[in-house]
Amino acid sequence: MALIYPDPALGDDVLLLRPWSLDDVECVSEASTDPLIPSTTTVPSNWSSEAGEQFILRQQTRLDSGEGVSLAIHALDASRAVGLVSMMLRPQLGVIGLGYWVVPSARHRGFARRAARLASDWAIGPGGFARIEAWVETTNESSQSVLIAAGFELEGRLRSFLTISDSRSDALVYSRVSDPEG
Repeated sequence: MALIYPDPALGDDVLLLRPWSLDDVECVSEASTDPLIPSTTTVPSNWSSEAGEQFILRQQTRLDSGEGVSLAIHALDASRAVGLVSMMLRPQLGVIGLGYWVVPSARHRGFARRAARLASDWAIGPGGFARIEAWVETTNESSQSVLIAAGFELEGRLRSFLTISDSRSDALVYSRVSDPEG
């Protein structure tokens, strides 16, 4: 199953999920200063403009490479990118994985919840996927709350599943599934 950029673009009265642009390098710069984002993503931990641009170029090529789709979370009131939401193909047919982060200055405003809801509604609706899942570190209560608020259900625990920096961590599995009745 292949992915496409959602058309029309996903959004509401607060944010827009859109393809990454080199103009979004400020967002990546702020994300690189967060203690957790670089340890669990490909955001550069050693910031440079070149590293930030390379990150953005990787996001732009994920669709063409068949990995999935990565979108900038664009805050309409600030007219700038404040985070990322990605939907990456899993090996199982009809299954996609959700990932997201929001820069520290834009947290606690509902951006992650809205982005997770918009992306997952699309994935199990017009996107044609049967399942969207997210793997969350057991201590990441904020992310767990985001997923529950976006309609995900906790399914279980994968022991020693995630690599965070140089250590192993259990992952909680959350998912939403399409309605088999249509």
